Amino acid sequence: MVLVHPQFNPVALAIGPLAIRWYGLMYLVAFVLFVLLARRQLKYPHVAARGWTAKDIDDLMFYGLLGVVLGGRIGYVLFYKLGYYSSHPLDALMVWQGGMSFHGGFLGVLVALALWGRVRGKTFFEVADFIAPCVPTGLAAGRLGNFINGELWGRPTDVPWAMIFPQVDQLPRHPSQLYQFAGEGLALFAFLWWFAKKPRPVGAVSAAFLIGYGVMRFMAEFGREPDDFLGLLALGLSMGQWLSLPMILAGIGLAYIASRGRLQTNIKP
Repeated sequence: MVLVHPQFNPVALAIGPLAIRWYGLMYLVAFVLFVLLARRQLKYPHVAARGWTAKDIDDLMFYGLLGVVLGGRIGYVLFYKLGYYSSHPLDALMVWQGGMSFHGGFLGVLVALALWGRVRGKTFFEVADFIAPCVPTGLAAGRLGNFINGELWGRPTDVPWAMIFPQVDQLPRHPSQLYQFAGEGLALFAFLWWFAKKPRPVGAVSAAFLIGYGVMRFMAEFGREPDDFLGLLALGLSMGQWLSLPMILAGIGLAYIASRGRLQTNIKP
């Protein structure tokens, strides 16, 4: 017996001409979880000591939302389909047709964090350490949305839990969306939430996120079908793997710097 993808209707709710899609709902779930988890962190003494408030979370959400959407779309255009969008520049604005890059969204969020921290008098890594444990649940929601939509399917395989995606072909494939849901979503969240409960040197939680996500994404890519317009790149690695390697290396370097106490904080003694 082989599992078959349920072929969910991508529209969760339709009211007249208004259609609410599952993927859009997953974005909403991601942001709601972020706010709830961030507010939960305010109860930790070492977080409260750094001056974080509920208002900070609300303000940061606006910056983060812009970073995710703009960075995710720009990253997709630059990393995955630069040739196409160079010939069809107006199509880059049609975000409702799909096409978002995690790595682009990640870079967008970094810019947003830097801008917000500059306005509020917090260092970049103070902000990054605070939000890092709240991010993986959003990633999990996004991957669940990918599974519901039946997109980003896996490579052909003969593992017992292989799944057929009828919209693609009749080959049993890795349910790679669920791999990413479990790895870069649930497992990474559990680790970071545990790690961030205790006081850590500035930058340590950010480093753990970079390494953890990079490793989980790199491993999951072995089961994920490469984009048909890119295929596998140098050394037989996918674009997702090549984009994850700098994250892992940066995380290792940041962990070393953080362990030496070389990152500044704006907290006054």
